[in-house]
Amino acid sequence: MKYSDRSFSHKNFYRHKKIHLEAGVIFMQPTNTLRGKVKQIFVMLIPILITQLGMFSMVFFNTIMSGKYNSSDLAGVAIGSSIWNPVFTGLSGILLAVSPIAAQRFGEKKDSEVASIVANGIYLALLIAATVILLGYFLLEPLLELMNLSDDVRETAHDYLVGLSFGIVPLFIFNVLRSFIYALGKTRVVMVIMILSLPLNFLLNYMLIYGRMGLPELGGAGAGYATSITYWAIAGMTAWIVKKQVPFSAYPVLSSFKAFSIRRSKEILQIGVPMGLSAFFETSMFAMVTILISRFSVTTIAAYQSALNIVSFLYMIPVSISLALTVLVGYEAGAKRYNDARTYSWLGIVLSVMMALVTGLLVVFFRYTVAGFYSNEEAVIYLTAHFLIYALFFQISDAIQVTAQAALRGYKDVNTAFMITLVAYWLVCLPLGYFLAYYTGLGATGFWIGLTFGLLAAGVCLSIRLIYIQKRKFSGVSIQQDGK
Repeated sequence: MKYSDRSFSHKNFYRHKKIHLEAGVIFMQPTNTLRGKVKQIFVMLIPILITQLGMFSMVFFNTIMSGKYNSSDLAGVAIGSSIWNPVFTGLSGILLAVSPIAAQRFGEKKDSEVASIVANGIYLALLIAATVILLGYFLLEPLLELMNLSDDVRETAHDYLVGLSFGIVPLFIFNVLRSFIYALGKTRVVMVIMILSLPLNFLLNYMLIYGRMGLPELGGAGAGYATSITYWAIAGMTAWIVKKQVPFSAYPVLSSFKAFSIRRSKEILQIGVPMGLSAFFETSMFAMVTILISRFSVTTIAAYQSALNIVSFLYMIPVSISLALTVLVGYEAGAKRYNDARTYSWLGIVLSVMMALVTGLLVVFFRYTVAGFYSNEEAVIYLTAHFLIYALFFQISDAIQVTAQAALRGYKDVNTAFMITLVAYWLVCLPLGYFLAYYTGLGATGFWIGLTFGLLAAGVCLSIRLIYIQKRKFSGVSIQQDGK
């Protein structure tokens, strides 16, 4: 897509450049000290973390409010979420590739190409959303039939996913626009949007699940429709900000749909597909462990799910660091400041491990209290607390692999990382966990050990790959551009 037309002339580009600088985009001032880099990470990290907490809260609202309505509706929403989450995680990973690509363009001073990348990301979002809806139309019923669910649970799961399907298009578009905003370093914008959407989501859940204010009483299915409406609101707010507010308005993202660019789309897919598959295989691996755990007692299943929920909540910290790290490394690598990119890479990994260690130790010290939030049964509390001891090492291993992978994404090195994670997740984590659980007498604890060793293996191999590409491909002396 060329920008010789009036929508993005050279005159407009230089005007945009001035606005971009005046808006104070954080990347226009490279940091030269370790303290400055730590500050830079936290400036991006905290809003991203709050955004992740907001997204977690929406799932929490769906689960809790459906559970208060009816236990079968809770089960239906849980089944629906277990089907949707791996699909969403994998496909959104493809679209989040816009972030490192755009960040590198900003670093390379090729700002004029960013609008085309984002526009083609939106094209892909629409295409992927249409594909998911079409496949869901034909495959959802047969899939639910195979799960041997009760009629009430199956109906709720079906209706919940149907309701959720109305929000797939805005959700995927939002992920593209969010990646663009993150690439500019303006992470607080998305945070504010997410905070504003939470009361709306809560109110819509209340009205549609329980049938308040003249709306139909839909039970658990209402959570799906409420979430979809919220996604439309989120996407609408984000699009308005991108269109109207500086510095985003300087990029004709929403007026660049002149033609579909195969080259731009291919670039996004080359980076995004390995990213999406890595996320999908990780999520599906945990889903498989959950299925294998179901062979144990109800107490064991409840304790495992409780411990996993706690770990998943804390996992949002390294995930947030990883999202910031991908952009920071991508920008510095694009600007050919390779020393700064390398420093950000290892600084992010160290910060992630330190936070995992601190939060993990706190959970271990207060494990019985934390476990008590999830159950009143003494046996469940005791076993959950036991699992949380292993969760400490699990968290540290997970923190290493997710941030090392994020740094590699910043360098747009994704294919080898994908193969490493595929082998670690499915050829180390699962087989080792299964062996330890069923052939050594460790029981369900064996899965925690298997997951920990698999994630640690992934972290070590990804770190070795990171060292390799930094020495072989990005070993030049840092370049301070524009006379800096």
